Amino acid sequence: MPNEPLVKRCVAFIDGQNLFHAVRESFGYSHPNYDIVALAGAVCRNQGWKLVQTRFYTGIPAATDNAFWHHFWSAKLAVMGRQSVQLFSRTLRYRNKTARLSDGTKHTFLTGEEKGIDVRIALDVIRLAHRKEYDVTLVFSQDQDFSEVAEEVRLIAQEQHRWLKIACAFPFSPTTRNRRGIEKTDWIRIDRALYDSCLDRRDYRLRQERE
Repeated sequence: MPNEPLVKRCVAFIDGQNLFHAVRESFGYSHPNYDIVALAGAVCRNQGWKLVQTRFYTGIPAATDNAFWHHFWSAKLAVMGRQSVQLFSRTLRYRNKTARLSDGTKHTFLTGEEKGIDVRIALDVIRLAHRKEYDVTLVFSQDQDFSEVAEEVRLIAQEQHRWLKIACAFPFSPTTRNRRGIEKTDWIRIDRALYDSCLDRRDYRLRQERE
């Protein structure tokens, strides 16, 4: 049995859109107002881990598709970059989606979809594990596809004969519908008090949107 390290180095992997939608459902915020460096740091401190790197992943609409959100994310990511966050972003792809309403009629609407974000996170988790750059993987997501990544991390730990842990952190409140973390990981629930202590007070909205 590998010895548990005294200092546990942690790398945080944040699925920005997954976290935002979970925050909106659990705490009611209408835009991504997290300070991800502060939030990842707070979770690590509570667990007794040393945060050595923060990595953030998100899709961004093109300016021609949605000027507001394009400006918002471009400005927010610029700040994260100055905070030494490792960033990965891709342009959202839009397609028509049809939903059937309760009265039986169909409604077609345009929706943006992320492509490759979860794959990029999975590849980076595995790559950094092989390089022995962390002892703890902290994933801010509830995407069950990452349960396969958890299995791979355990295999890497066996191959390298060392202690490795994978955990997922997610918002949790009485209004939370998805109450499950990623299977085969340790679950860390983020309550309202912890989240509100890590808010980003900067305003990234376009000036005309604020007026």
